[in-house]
Amino acid sequence: MTDSRFSPVTGTVLPRYAGIATFMRLPYVALNDADIEAVDIGLVGIPWDGGTTNRPGARHGPRQVRDASTMTRNINRASGINPFACCNCADLGDTPVNPVDLLDTLARVTAMYEAIHQHGIVPLSVGGDHLVSLPVLRAIAKDGPVGMVHFDAHTDTWDRYFGDSLYTHGTPFRRAIEEGLLDPKRVVQIGIRGAQYNDAENDWGERQGIRVIDIDEFHALGVPAVISEIHRVVGDAPAYVTFDVDALDPVYAPGTGTPEIGGLTTWEAQNLIRGLRGLNLIGGDLVEVSPPFDPSGNTAFVGATLLYELLCVIADSLRSRRG
Repeated sequence: MTDSRFSPVTGTVLPRYAGIATFMRLPYVALNDADIEAVDIGLVGIPWDGGTTNRPGARHGPRQVRDASTMTRNINRASGINPFACCNCADLGDTPVNPVDLLDTLARVTAMYEAIHQHGIVPLSVGGDHLVSLPVLRAIAKDGPVGMVHFDAHTDTWDRYFGDSLYTHGTPFRRAIEEGLLDPKRVVQIGIRGAQYNDAENDWGERQGIRVIDIDEFHALGVPAVISEIHRVVGDAPAYVTFDVDALDPVYAPGTGTPEIGGLTTWEAQNLIRGLRGLNLIGGDLVEVSPPFDPSGNTAFVGATLLYELLCVIADSLRSRRG
């Protein structure tokens, strides 16, 4: 049974535009609070975009997604999952970052997630650019490689930018594979599209065993078949899920750093995430919401809604592991 202290504030008691914004109106619990021992799933902001190579602004994503997430309600109409009845969920605040030092930020973020992991808390994060997935994986996958479900327009397995720059939002999963954090044969990428500098970006990942489902194959297969393929590739062992909002067509999410036309619809994205139910999910993130490129706030609202879908399947997975 969940603890009533970790229930979201309902809109029938306090208007959704009122109060201090937290993810999904959950209580804020700091890592040094006594209540931290009762938290099952921790929602965390990573306000940093120092790995961005073109359009910045994702450092502002967590704050706007928090605000947009006040519209979240309890029960998922499609799946019937009530994540707040499955698990004690809380907003753990933002990670410390250094906006002028990339390597220092990676160390700071890793340290916070190591503390979260030591408390036995499953993390669900909001970035930030996509490089932020790397320090999270360094903390929660340091005992052995995990699988991954990766929604994106780009593979993010590039090697280097601008000569010897190893760490950008285009390289996190190459580094993660090299560091033994990901098992490439249990990684599936969905929605890949757009022009490339050369063939190396795709070829390296496929040689490692990554299953790449580009947008054309996605449409040829259809949502149910892609979900089946995800389950085949990832299997029953622990896995991480990461959703870059540029997996969506920019008509749905224009507020992102590297948009590519011809992407997923929001309906397709919701159903793909719901299809992850039954996987052994040990964490996840939603990244690359860049509020300055969408004054309407719709990208953040889309991000907040998909964050809720991720929370539902992660909470259901945690409940299954606990019997």
